[in-house]
Amino acid sequence: MSKAPPRLGRGLSALLGDASLRPNVEPGVMVVKTPVDQIDANPFQPRSEFDQAELQSLADSIRTQGLLQPILIRPHPSAIGRYQIVAGERRFRASVLAGVTEIPSILRETNDNDAAVLALVENLQRQDLNPMEEAEGYQRLLHDFGLTHESLGYAVSKSRAHIGNVVRLLKLPDPVKQKVRAGALSFGHARALIAYPQPEALVDQVLKRGLSVRQTEQLVARKVSERTNGPKSKAKHVDLVDMERRIADATGYRVTITTGRGGSGEVRIAFSDLYQLEDIVDRLVREPALQS
Repeated sequence: MSKAPPRLGRGLSALLGDASLRPNVEPGVMVVKTPVDQIDANPFQPRSEFDQAELQSLADSIRTQGLLQPILIRPHPSAIGRYQIVAGERRFRASVLAGVTEIPSILRETNDNDAAVLALVENLQRQDLNPMEEAEGYQRLLHDFGLTHESLGYAVSKSRAHIGNVVRLLKLPDPVKQKVRAGALSFGHARALIAYPQPEALVDQVLKRGLSVRQTEQLVARKVSERTNGPKSKAKHVDLVDMERRIADATGYRVTITTGRGGSGEVRIAFSDLYQLEDIVDRLVREPALQS
């Protein structure tokens, strides 16, 4: 009998009463004014960059209209009398920029796991993260808190294949990561490039020619074929690249297929730590159903 994947904390709506998603706070949820100089940033904030023009625009609105949505804070785990942001850091930063001294807030007892997940979920819901920030946020939850791809996907309402595909972006070389972070390359482009052993060698070609994701996939397949057995085996190796991608989509991990004489070969699934290895084993090994 299968069991549901573990749920992390009480969930976003349970903690906020939907207060983070609309201005009107649910009945029974108390909003208090908290001095901004007693509030610290969320150490688990996945967003590394905040657009200064957007912050200034929000600050101008706060000066004239006030802050319509309270932020969510928790007691600071190691500093008595201080607080940490759980959700709403953009609103907090804009409020400081606007020169306010107190900010509407909802205080909740929240552990590190929930604080990390809620910060990630809030940004995902608002589509504020670039693919690299999303990947780093997922990796932190997988590594620091020992979550599996399945339990993390359940917590943030994403498939485990999506979690795996996003985390794979961390394998890209730094120059390519910067292009993704800056928005020059989309998630689809990055995902296609990661199948090539030296993705940085193809980036300029992709950008200068303005290749679509599909065209980038075709370019990668052709280059992979040329690196292996040359143009004569092109059709075969394009198929292998497609198979690798299909298995990677299903498992969420990087897959390499090699073939030899007589149709023999091997399939390799790459992992970066023991948590990922355990996740792979869980997916490949299925316990037989108990017989009554």
